[in-house]
Amino acid sequence: MSATRWYPTDLLLTVEHAERVLAEGPDSELARLLAGAGLSSLGGLFASAEFAEGLDELFDGLGQYPWQPLVDTDDVVEFSPLGTVVLDDRRPGNTLRGLLLGWATGNEVVVRGDRQEFWAALTGLLRESGFPLPPSRTVAPGTDVPGAHPVLVPDLLPSEDWADEALYVAGTEGVPVLRIRVDAAGRAGTGGPFAAEVLRLDCRSGWAGALQHRTYLRGTRLSDARGADTAQEDGRIAARLRYLVERARRTPYYRDLPRIEKRADLQRLPVLEKSALEQHSLPAARGLCSGDRPSGEVLRSGATTGPPRYIVYSRTDWDNMVREAVPLFYALGVRPGDRLINSLFGGGLYGGLITSSSELSRMPVEAYSTAQMITADDVLMLTRSFSANVILGQPALLLPVLRDAKAREPGLRIEKVLYGGTPMTESDKRWLREELGTEVVSSVLAANDGAQLGYQCGDLAGTLHHLCDDYNLIEVVDAQGRPVPEGEPGELLVTSMQKFEGPLIRYRIGDLGRIFPHACGCGVSGRVLEYLGRSDGQIKVKGRTVLYGEIMAELARFEVSQLQVEIDSLGGRERVTVRTESPGTLDPDELRDHLKGRFEVLGDHHSFDESLDVFEFAVECHPEGGLPRNAVSGKIKTVIDRRLR
Repeated sequence: MSATRWYPTDLLLTVEHAERVLAEGPDSELARLLAGAGLSSLGGLFASAEFAEGLDELFDGLGQYPWQPLVDTDDVVEFSPLGTVVLDDRRPGNTLRGLLLGWATGNEVVVRGDRQEFWAALTGLLRESGFPLPPSRTVAPGTDVPGAHPVLVPDLLPSEDWADEALYVAGTEGVPVLRIRVDAAGRAGTGGPFAAEVLRLDCRSGWAGALQHRTYLRGTRLSDARGADTAQEDGRIAARLRYLVERARRTPYYRDLPRIEKRADLQRLPVLEKSALEQHSLPAARGLCSGDRPSGEVLRSGATTGPPRYIVYSRTDWDNMVREAVPLFYALGVRPGDRLINSLFGGGLYGGLITSSSELSRMPVEAYSTAQMITADDVLMLTRSFSANVILGQPALLLPVLRDAKAREPGLRIEKVLYGGTPMTESDKRWLREELGTEVVSSVLAANDGAQLGYQCGDLAGTLHHLCDDYNLIEVVDAQGRPVPEGEPGELLVTSMQKFEGPLIRYRIGDLGRIFPHACGCGVSGRVLEYLGRSDGQIKVKGRTVLYGEIMAELARFEVSQLQVEIDSLGGRERVTVRTESPGTLDPDELRDHLKGRFEVLGDHHSFDESLDVFEFAVECHPEGGLPRNAVSGKIKTVIDRRLR
């Protein structure tokens, strides 16, 4: 067996190319080859959309190939090819089906028969698409192929005569059959030959599954398998990128995107700015729509300013998100049998609750989806009556609710707290551990644009997160979109590797961070992201800059749980107002003096004429829950710059 790993997505791109060539008319080399052999009906097998759906079922997720994560155990099954398979060319339709499924599963394919010239020409034309395909060759009838696995492709046996012997037969003794029963009283349009459906039918049949080995890797997580796959990592990422780019080229916005071959080619592609995404997405325009048959879910952004943006997930996109999220929940600390309160926001097309609910429904856990309507009474009832031991939500909502519940029932315990949406302060984490006996406090980075970006295992702290490069590939760049050196901070670009409707390629998502290699105690080694907050968290006054995250970090000693900074200008005088939430009572003057002492930009000094009164700095202190939340997302607007009005 070759050490090279072949990817079914490259075969799908090849099939799509052949489909497109045949649709252009009878003058292409491929159309003439088939017509010259009297086999034009075989062109119907080149149906890429149906084949893609079939392969997605065969592998239970093309996006996870060559692994299949198991939802009940967090283990994986690994697919690998048999090696070399040999097809006896009894019937052309069977041989082409065997060739395509043999390639899809990564095998070298040998066609044995009298039509060697035809099959050599056909495979040669398919390779002209330029996408990597496994080897193939032809041999004369009766030729021994040492080490090869003979494959007997079943005949297609319809219940009525469809008069196409290249694809369908009345049955051949000794050959397995796939029976097709046509019900004359059935739905309109379901009768008659259906070449486009044949490969999807094959994928659902046992013979296709037998073209590969399935190895159960007990005790191996998806992240373990990917982390150990270092020799193939660049090739694996490159295959995902090739498929993504070709899918994206179906949309008007990305129609002229250059083809890429290897992982490094990603940096040749343009950066997608937020303004362009809004301009070319629904409801403003259909520039990022593929034109495929509608399916899946549509979410909306939780932006507090400007018109909302709608994010379309096709059925396949949605399935990919769920398949990737289940292992992530295990990594966060969820275990079979857990009872989980889900307080993420939902409704109004906002995605937090509905995505997590879809994901948790695949897992062997019991979930209670309260959404943002959760109360302390809910927490107490669910922990008392249902023994709920895990809670999931945003810190801005979780902490006030849990503190209220704790005040009512001092003996309250929550074993695991999973959070996302906004950062959680170290003081709040400490309170959870000390007051609620919480053993696991872990975070997931996610966005409606692209879903999960990273996650924390039990061995990562602060704002460090493992990355999900096979799902969302993250780059760190400077303001001009150029990659920064490893470990240097910069803006994050996200390329969603498994989302093909409304594709996101090098999308400047508005977050800051830095990426560096890390050997984690959880056993997963590789790139980790230190999340540094929103890139729009820059606070510029008096011509100088301070970061929102820097102020938040400085206020940690005061047990500030939420922070909002507002910048305004009146009569040429800039004003910065810092608003805090905290479980305790804080002195605004003390915080103001402390911040002025730590950040010169917030003090009275400036570089202008001393006689000018150009700046004012104020601090407001609020109890937890005192700052306004977004009605859709539940988030607090962290930085408000009213100078942009």
